[in-house]
Amino acid sequence: MAQPATGPDSVAGSLAERFEKAYGIVPRIYRAPGRVNLIGEHTDYNDGFVMPAAIEFYTWVAVGRRDDSRLYVESAQFPEAAEWPMDTLSGPPRQHWSDYVRGVAAVLQAAAYRLSGANLMIHGQVPLGAGLSSSAALEVSTALALLSNANRHAPKLELAQLCQRAEHEYAGTRCGIMDQFIATFGKSGHALMLDCRSLDYKLLSLPETVRLVICNSMVKHELAASEYNQRRSDCETGVRILRQYLPAVRALRDVSLPDLEIHRNAMSDIVYRRCRHVITENQRVLDAAEALQSGDLTRFGQLMYASHHSLRDDYEVSCQELDLLVKHAEEHEGVYGARMTGGGFGGCTINLVRAEAADQFKGDLAESYARETGKLAEVYVCSAAEGAGEWKG
Repeated sequence: MAQPATGPDSVAGSLAERFEKAYGIVPRIYRAPGRVNLIGEHTDYNDGFVMPAAIEFYTWVAVGRRDDSRLYVESAQFPEAAEWPMDTLSGPPRQHWSDYVRGVAAVLQAAAYRLSGANLMIHGQVPLGAGLSSSAALEVSTALALLSNANRHAPKLELAQLCQRAEHEYAGTRCGIMDQFIATFGKSGHALMLDCRSLDYKLLSLPETVRLVICNSMVKHELAASEYNQRRSDCETGVRILRQYLPAVRALRDVSLPDLEIHRNAMSDIVYRRCRHVITENQRVLDAAEALQSGDLTRFGQLMYASHHSLRDDYEVSCQELDLLVKHAEEHEGVYGARMTGGGFGGCTINLVRAEAADQFKGDLAESYARETGKLAEVYVCSAAEGAGEWKG
């Protein structure tokens, strides 16, 4: 993952200049960050706990009003622009990047936020297909831009929920709320522990003595989307079985590990292991929050490693490249913990590293990965970033 070559002022200035040249007006500019999940993977759609942090890669959207009631969008990352009348936005996923933009506009209007005609110009910094939530960054920044263009405002929580609905209905991904939530509520220097059922959250300060080192394996296996939906289906199967014996269970969030063990023979081994990952991962998030608040970074790192092993063995969403990256991290003196992050089957690892060791670790990890795989990983050293908003410069 290459560090952005230019700072935010330069990105915003260049985007504004291109927009003004194309449309003859000065735009307003909004941005929303990608995210990395420190711990709590595949728990969000099971009403569980997660601990993401926003990162310093943003999706930027310049917006200006049109005289008609049409929505026009173009992106620096994709060759094809898209355009729709505002009253004909509905329809199934088209497997096109603009589905996210169309979906956000459609759900905003369905929620009674009447939108004005708009021109949108998008510049994305969040790597695509790396598990760093480029989709939520696009959704949230687009929603803010469209609302401002129509002189409307939505509360932050509703904004996150509407963007999640857009991804469900228009992109066809049954994601949890985590990605849109952290894009909206992220705070510089902090991780965020979110209860995905109540949507209560707690900001947790990350010490200045550590860095978040993200390593993009540069691998994305094609089965990721279908396997993600299959894992969700496996969890729902587990809940249906357990509810026969434990009627109060609404989601795996409500199941203890002893309860699961008692009823394991009622389900297949695969469903049992999927459930075991989610139940133990929820507890790891709670334990990690306590470790972070008490300053026990060694314990936090141990929980990260345990999370990866569970994702590898019980949830089966890791891959050889991710396992190799975590193995190298375990062998490096300056690393507290490491794990795969995101949906899996490729993408990135997240490493919690001592600040003074971060640059050395970055170089060592990239070198060892290239030597053993022949692939050039992109490694980025960062801190937790600010959530979505208008760019004022």
